[in-house]
Amino acid sequence: MLLRAISAALLGLHLALSFLPAFKGMWSELYLYNAIAACAILTVLTAPRVKESLANALTAIAIGFWLIGSLFSSIPSYFSFAFPTQTLSNIGYLLFYPCAILALPRMISPNRKFTLLQLFDTAIIALGLGTLSTAVFLKPLLPHTGTGLSQAFFALMNPIADVVFISIALASVIAYGVSKRSVTFACGVLIFSITDFLYLGMHISGTYTFGSLIDDGWLIGMLVIAHSFWFQGPESSEDGSINPIFIAISVFLSATFLGLIALRPEYFPAFILIPAISTLILAFIRMTIALKASRNIGVERILARTDELTGLPNRRKLVSEIESFMGKDGSFLLLDLDGFKPVNDLHGHATGDKVLQQVAARFSRSLPYGALLARLGGDEFGVLYEGSYESAMDVALALRATLSYPFTIENVDIHIGVSIGVAANNGAPDLLRRADDAMYRAKREGLGVCRL
Repeated sequence: MLLRAISAALLGLHLALSFLPAFKGMWSELYLYNAIAACAILTVLTAPRVKESLANALTAIAIGFWLIGSLFSSIPSYFSFAFPTQTLSNIGYLLFYPCAILALPRMISPNRKFTLLQLFDTAIIALGLGTLSTAVFLKPLLPHTGTGLSQAFFALMNPIADVVFISIALASVIAYGVSKRSVTFACGVLIFSITDFLYLGMHISGTYTFGSLIDDGWLIGMLVIAHSFWFQGPESSEDGSINPIFIAISVFLSATFLGLIALRPEYFPAFILIPAISTLILAFIRMTIALKASRNIGVERILARTDELTGLPNRRKLVSEIESFMGKDGSFLLLDLDGFKPVNDLHGHATGDKVLQQVAARFSRSLPYGALLARLGGDEFGVLYEGSYESAMDVALALRATLSYPFTIENVDIHIGVSIGVAANNGAPDLLRRADDAMYRAKREGLGVCRL
């Protein structure tokens, strides 16, 4: 708290000096001004509420690069140097952006788990906003970016970086949720970037002077960013979802500007193609990933309801089907193999598995169309049969008959039987229990097939 108070007090002092130019000098514009930026770095590094240390480090490095740029920009006003301080200053200012942008998502919500689709969604929204901002705000500045290659490069890259920075900040707030931390951080980004645009406009018009009030805008933006690290972020660590309308708007904006460029190629800057085309490419990649994930989810759901050994539906699938079966005229058949345990004991589980697979195949071939055969576990099977109670008995006898001849596994004949309990579907919720009672009676009394 003391450091935050000191940095705010120093900023207030520097702002007050802007109205007292007689008291300004090297001590205020070189030492005091850059000391405030250094305080912003310390404020970030000592913040207790962000658990993601990478966010702290990257933001501190970003402000550090800006401080280097500020020093190289301020020193020539009071000292003479032979090396290119202006170029070094521009490089320092420019390096601020990649570090700050990388830190932004982890800082806003360090506890949230980020999915690949969420990162794509954030990038699409950011590029869509970037396309709009580039077309609206940067076009008027293009004729005045300077004649020298280096001057033109930095004059162009800084506003573009500001547009991207603002876009990603707003997209991250949309993607990862509104909180005191995220809103404060986004406000700091806006203040910092707006100051950049004001400076560029004043520089183009020739009205900017070193040490003017606008210089404090960068400090205010960085201190707001630094103070945001001290606020509590979202409590939830669950994956968030982005409203599809924001993605649709971003894709629509990019596609619209591409259409306008095709109609009026001389009206919009050529480099607007970069964010516009990138938005559409990312949208197509995101759609491909989403479709693949959807297919994987479908396969996983199928596997979750399929018996791995026999390929039949499992107990979960059968139980879910019973809910829709209750209002139909039909029966449930519960089948339990007789003499299967000695197969595992004498011939091993591998042979037992092969027997179960062949049992499943025989049962499947003997069932009428529309009947659902499921393996319930172990050597137990179930059948949902839609039809009359008398025909259900015929189905049960046919299933029993399929096991009347042996299974040949590795030249060994294996004989097993089956006990079947048949329960009529009368709408009562105890269908499974009644079939189980009938099956145990058939097994206990050697009936083969028993109905209740």
